[in-house]
Amino acid sequence: MNSRSEASPLSRRGLLTGGALGVGGAVAGAAVGIAATSADTRSAAPVTAGPTAGTDIGTAIEPFHGPRQAGVATDPQAHAAFVGFTLRRGVDRAALGRMMRLLTDDAARLTQGRAPLADTEPDLAVLPARLTVTFGFGPGLYAAAGRDERRPPSVAELPAFGIDRLDPAWSGGDLLLQICADDPLAVSHAQRMLIKDTRPFGSVRWVQRGFRRSRGVQAAAHTQRNVLGQLDGTANPRSGTTAFDQAVWVNDGPDWLRDGSTLVLRRIRAELETWDKLGRADKELAVGRRLDTGAPLTGRHEHDEPDFAALNEAGLPVIPDFSHLTRARVSDDRLKILRRPYNYDGAPDAAGRADSGLIFAAYQADINRQFLPIQRRLAEQDLLNEWITPIGSAVFAVPPGCAPGGWIGERLLG
Repeated sequence: MNSRSEASPLSRRGLLTGGALGVGGAVAGAAVGIAATSADTRSAAPVTAGPTAGTDIGTAIEPFHGPRQAGVATDPQAHAAFVGFTLRRGVDRAALGRMMRLLTDDAARLTQGRAPLADTEPDLAVLPARLTVTFGFGPGLYAAAGRDERRPPSVAELPAFGIDRLDPAWSGGDLLLQICADDPLAVSHAQRMLIKDTRPFGSVRWVQRGFRRSRGVQAAAHTQRNVLGQLDGTANPRSGTTAFDQAVWVNDGPDWLRDGSTLVLRRIRAELETWDKLGRADKELAVGRRLDTGAPLTGRHEHDEPDFAALNEAGLPVIPDFSHLTRARVSDDRLKILRRPYNYDGAPDAAGRADSGLIFAAYQADINRQFLPIQRRLAEQDLLNEWITPIGSAVFAVPPGCAPGGWIGERLLG
């Protein structure tokens, strides 16, 4: 790294994080830092550590730049951290622009296996393991920017549902970072670096860490299981198809919305103590699918079309009318949602009761048109509600991606 790059981190981070500075001074420092380092963004050489054979997973890279943000259509990585922030009072549109320039620059470097300019542990950045950083803007960010008229109408607090037991510790947020990789150290390091960037502008509201099966344990196309043992995401639209593009991406409307999406993030506790008391047949009736194959109760294979009219010998529906499959069913591809869930598993309490569940991330073009009708049906009469409890909820707009030299949110904040 050249002498200019070596000097830049000190001035950049010193101005950003100096304890005596208020928001205004720190924000001004960010502008100085960005100006001083922008010329290095494309020329700085990546840090190399000479990875040995067998590190293909570690060296795998997902593109950062493009019309759409990575981390949505990307094959889900094994580990994730969802970090929600509350903006500081006095942070305005100009400050938000400086924050997003800084975050974009560091995220672009980290995802490509390059250390941010002020990274004091650059060796931790050289194995990105398909790292992606996806940004989401909550309702409060639009208000702080004075751009509430540009907020997608469906990006608003969800209506109350009778099944919810929401905890403020897991709800709301003005800014979201979704950090995913196939290696937990890559996630941890990126989280640390990016939280440093946000300190002058906001405070961490919550962090939700999640996991899926590790890369290589199953084929990438295999549907993942949640902590209840069920396959989760069987009905997802498939990336690269017209159905996916229609369901997930905003394809029309104003320039600052096109190629973006919206995200509903729900933290759902699994009531494992009572779930464990059920027999396998009762669990499958609640879900509407066989636990081993994921096939509907009227079929043999996971992707068989369910027959909701089929009756058993007693004249009752083979797939119960109130099963999770029945209530969540969507036949119109344009109204589907993309489920990109992660499991969580905290420490049991003193009595041994589990703290486990699902970080349910649902992507769709329009929350009101796609997510809410499904959620209303589930809240009304889903047998699975007996064994799951929503304890956190947040909504975000996912802005479009950016070209090299650009930054996430530029169309909204620029």
